[in-house]
Amino acid sequence: MLLAGALLSACATSYPPAPVAAADSEYNYVIGPGDNVNIVVWRNAELSLSVPVRPDGKITTPLVEDLPALGKDSSTLARDIEKALSKYIRDPVVTVIVTGFVGPYSEQIRVVGEAANPQVLQYKQKMTLLDVMIAVGGITDFADGNGATILRTTEGNKQYSVRIRDLIKRGDVSANVEMRPGDVLIIPQSWF
Repeated sequence: MLLAGALLSACATSYPPAPVAAADSEYNYVIGPGDNVNIVVWRNAELSLSVPVRPDGKITTPLVEDLPALGKDSSTLARDIEKALSKYIRDPVVTVIVTGFVGPYSEQIRVVGEAANPQVLQYKQKMTLLDVMIAVGGITDFADGNGATILRTTEGNKQYSVRIRDLIKRGDVSANVEMRPGDVLIIPQSWF
């Protein structure tokens, strides 16, 4: 029995606890494939429309074909459209409003393993572990919730331990941590 305990402890990798605060106050949403953008060209209603961002990250509008939108914020995209339209319109004024948020793949939160409904979630500023668990419907009966980890891609794939079972089953809010864009939440299966 002692040997089995030693083997289990040798197999278990210990990660540092996830930092409680992780959100970046300077975060700006960037456009990703699947987002919809409303383009308003002042005094040119025929050029104002809503278009989806294609899987290749580009948009097409009247007079502007295959303009890259991926990874840009709405203001930057508006300036790019103004520049493209300036060949046809004198001093165009463009406003871009992003709707139908999906975001770039690199910023989406992935939940894998023993979540009730593993999925990809769009990152939102100040999103927490509790928000993620509500979105995926909690954990399965077979989950090792306190053995879960966050793989933080923005920190070179550094892993942090999190206590999901304490958070959602015991109501321990000290186990709630902020998520970052691109985090992967890994919920392993329990051995017992």
